[in-house]
Amino acid sequence: MSKEQTREEIQAMIDQLKKELTGDMMKDMEIKDQIHKLEMELNQVKPPDSPFECFGCGS
Repeated sequence: MSKEQTREEIQAMIDQLKKELTGDMMKDMEIKDQIHKLEMELNQVKPPDSPFECFGCGS
């Protein structure tokens, strides 16, 4: 994200994206990727043994 966002703003974005899921894996892949990235930001998660966030998993 380009600007600092609050946890509430990030959670609201995740909730909105989850409402857009269709159940079709092919159509939902991009949305699920966005959700994954936001959840990692929300939880301040990095792959183990990697100084770079998301470098290890490719997200």
